[in-house]
Amino acid sequence: MRTQINTALCSYGMSGHLFHAPFIHEHPDFNLYAVFERTKNIAEAKYPSIKTYRTLEAMLQDDAIDLVVVNTPNVTHFEFTKMAVESGKHVIVEKPFTVTSKEAEVLIELADKHQVKLSVYHNRRWDSDFKTVKKIIESNVLGDIVEAEFHYDRFDPELSYKTHKETPTEGVGSLYDLGSHIIDQALVLFGMPDSVFATTNAFRSNSKVIDYFDIRLFYASHYVTLKSSYFVREPLPAYSVHGTKGSFLKSKADVQENDLQKEIKPNTNNWGVEPESERGLLHLENKGVSHKELVSTLPGDYMAYYNGISQSILNNKPLPVSANQATQVIKVIEAALKSSEKQKSIYL
Repeated sequence: MRTQINTALCSYGMSGHLFHAPFIHEHPDFNLYAVFERTKNIAEAKYPSIKTYRTLEAMLQDDAIDLVVVNTPNVTHFEFTKMAVESGKHVIVEKPFTVTSKEAEVLIELADKHQVKLSVYHNRRWDSDFKTVKKIIESNVLGDIVEAEFHYDRFDPELSYKTHKETPTEGVGSLYDLGSHIIDQALVLFGMPDSVFATTNAFRSNSKVIDYFDIRLFYASHYVTLKSSYFVREPLPAYSVHGTKGSFLKSKADVQENDLQKEIKPNTNNWGVEPESERGLLHLENKGVSHKELVSTLPGDYMAYYNGISQSILNNKPLPVSANQATQVIKVIEAALKSSEKQKSIYL
């Protein structure tokens, strides 16, 4: 019996280089075993012991592989995951899980049939800022939640050099790429909404894909707004949560991606620790008396996702993100697209 989970990456672009390989390599329960690169040997330069395959089919035929990470363009997620599952491999799929909820449901059935684990990499659940917002909401210090607004904004008016991100095909655009993050976060906190109303647009010059969205999630007792634009030079709070006892505002300040770009290894000293200047603002009122305080941010921890994957594969514990949960995200995206097209609320 192997003591480590032999893991293979389906690509070694930004996702493989930053978000998967460092955590797999550093985690004692995993062995970064193989990578699929059609012509290059980029992964080998950093991880000399890794095996490089020129075709996905050849890689999936390797019986030594236990787990496959499908971290390829969105439109390939269904096909590549299906191939990996049918090869008897456990699978992690990058977000968004699939392009359609029907594809997601097919993969869930296949994973159950082949008795393999199937999870989706919604790593932003372990962002420092979101972890802190979640803790504040769960503490009930805000009272009953009335309204929340999440932003994933940037100032980036130029089209991406990655042509597959700008070609108007299924699963392309900021609603799938950025929206899947904050939709998942909203569902973690509040569950599935009763209905969805959305506006989407493309504001960048010559853009042919969605680069702006404004999604309203309607619940019985409160409302949630999810927004993203590529033309936000001065950012608003990434998280604004308002309840019957007060408000909490928090910037988007997780440092993990920046540290990974600097080649800082996960789980080093002060990993995931935000600057004190990015503390959240908690403003409460009790019996007519106002009170403000700055709330220290919890550390970010993407390694927690791989801890959960390890426990699920080795000890049959629940997955850190289930395929069913990730399917709900796709259903909200589908509802948002339909709502924007028809300019009416879509009931779930």
